Amino acid sequence: MLSILLAVVAIALLATTLLPRLPLTWWVVRICEFPRLQFAALAALVAGLAPLTAAPWSWWSLGASLATLGLQASRILPWTPLWPRQVKRTEPGQEPRCLTLLIANVLTSNRHAETLIGLIHEHRPDLVLTLESDAWWQAQLDEALNEDWPHAVRVPLDNLYGMHLYSRRRLVDPDVQWLIQPDIPSIHTGVTLESGDVIRLHALHPRPPAPGESEESLWRDAELLLVGKAIHEHPEPTLVAGDLNDVAWSRTTRLFCRVSDMLDPRRGRGMFSTFHARYPLLRWPLDHVFVSEHFTLKAMRRLPHIGSDHFPMLATLCYRPARADEHETPEADGKEHQDARETIHEGREREQKP
Repeated sequence: MLSILLAVVAIALLATTLLPRLPLTWWVVRICEFPRLQFAALAALVAGLAPLTAAPWSWWSLGASLATLGLQASRILPWTPLWPRQVKRTEPGQEPRCLTLLIANVLTSNRHAETLIGLIHEHRPDLVLTLESDAWWQAQLDEALNEDWPHAVRVPLDNLYGMHLYSRRRLVDPDVQWLIQPDIPSIHTGVTLESGDVIRLHALHPRPPAPGESEESLWRDAELLLVGKAIHEHPEPTLVAGDLNDVAWSRTTRLFCRVSDMLDPRRGRGMFSTFHARYPLLRWPLDHVFVSEHFTLKAMRRLPHIGSDHFPMLATLCYRPARADEHETPEADGKEHQDARETIHEGREREQKP
């Protein structure tokens, strides 16, 4: 019985690994892209136990689990130190061209604002981006940050998609847009560096594919790809940041990077998994910073728990256009651009079921 059970688990893991390869947007399919590390760990455990079971079930267990392990590793390894770094490291002496960004999904119901505010005052980032922040959070943040972070964009909402941007640097033409769905905002603005250079920032928090949120990933995918398409059509020094409700290795996020020509500073460095903060065995990278080829990375780290279900992220990027040629920028082919256009069109045309 144990031999059969182990074989069934191994085959189920392989099926779950292959499922996201289907071009479907149902949440039950797309959610299988999230726990790749957990699936790989289970496959390794099954592979270790397989020789202890009876043939022929042991061969099924071993074969299926090793296939799962190989497929999952091919997705996971780029986000480990075993892979070449995609974004080059900043050389010393570039401080006027650098920008430090703190991203925090605060969890609307979380009322431990003092913990986040303490981290902000400790690290003194140039930009603070909060997600899920409502009117209560706005009041706490305004009181604590208005003096030293005087430039702000405020979108207080009680639907879990409010967002706030506080900046020590002058913002240029900040704009709040509702790109795909009428209740999901995004912030788009220029940011003036200490050097006087102006870069572009897109702050996003699309709706996830999950029960109670959305039966499909279509609208999340369409928002990411719409921003990616705009970046590709108007190339300039650009950062994209936020809780994208997608993992770094998913087909949508990888397509976004190819369509937009954006780079992921975590590649070759680590996963920096930010969700779920309370469950160490169930974590994956949902909070992101992507950069155009004009930037190098000075530092990136995950910050301590703030009472939310997400950890905050802190990243320092430096505007170094002279080093752009050092980066291998991902590029989409014609079919991928067409797929992105079709997803955007469908996301705009179809309404989400209540």
